[in-house]
Amino acid sequence: MRIKWYGTASIMLEGGDTRILVDPYLKASNPALPPFPLREAAAADACVITHPHFDHFADIGAVIAAGLRAVYVPEAGIALAERNAIPTDAMTPVAVNRQVRIGGISVNFYQGRHCKFDAGTVFSALSRLKRPSDWKKAAALLRENRRFRIAAEDILAVEFCHAGQRVLVLGSAGMDADTEYPTGVDMLVFPCQGRRNMQKYIMPFMETFRPKTLFFDHFDDAMPPVTETVALPPIVSAVAERFPEVKCVIPREGEWYEI
Repeated sequence: MRIKWYGTASIMLEGGDTRILVDPYLKASNPALPPFPLREAAAADACVITHPHFDHFADIGAVIAAGLRAVYVPEAGIALAERNAIPTDAMTPVAVNRQVRIGGISVNFYQGRHCKFDAGTVFSALSRLKRPSDWKKAAALLRENRRFRIAAEDILAVEFCHAGQRVLVLGSAGMDADTEYPTGVDMLVFPCQGRRNMQKYIMPFMETFRPKTLFFDHFDDAMPPVTETVALPPIVSAVAERFPEVKCVIPREGEWYEI
C-alpha cells in the first residue's frame, strides 16, 4: 500500500489498483497553502469521511462535481449534506462495526472520538486575534463550523486493509473507552491539531494501536487565525524516546509514501 497527504486531514490511500480518498478539504480559508489537487482526488475509486465536520466534509460537493463517484460517510453526514445543499446521490451511510469492500481494499469502521481541546490551545487561538479583521474571520469560521455540528458518536476511526497490510486512520485525536481497536497496525495516521501537549497526549494512542509507522496529518495551519501549524519535532522526539522501534513520517504534500 501507499499513502499521499494533501494537507489538513486529506489523504489518498492506494492498494493495488484501488485508490481511496479520505476527508477532502480544499483549504479555502488559507490560500497560502498548496492548492488541493481536485482532479486527482476526484479520480479516486471512492471517498471515506471519518466525520462530517467542516474541515473534513464541507468541500465534498466540489469533489463530487469534479467526478468522484462514491462517498462513504457516517449517517449524520447525509442529513448535514442535505441541509447544506450538498448532493447526496453518491453517498452511502456507514456505521460502527461495519465493513465495506472498495475494490481491493477492505474498510472497517470503529467508534472514534473527537480531540478535546485543552485550555492552552484555546488561549493560543484567542491570543492571535489582534485585529478586527482577525475577529471577523474567526467569527466567519465559527459560523461555518456550526453548519456542520455533529454528535460525539458521529466520529469514526477507519481501518484500511490490503494484502496483509493495515492502516488505521483517525480523523480526530480521540478514542472511545468501550471500543476494542485493532493493534499492531502497519501505520497509524494521527491528526495533530487540538492539544498544546500533544507529545504527552499521543502516548495512550501509541500504547493502544502499537503501530509500526506513525504518519502525521492535520498539522498545517488550515484555518488561520483560529489554527496554527503544529510543531512536530517535540512529538517525534517523545515518540522516539518511548517507542524507538516506531518509524515517524512527517509527510510533504503531494508525495507518495510506501506503507
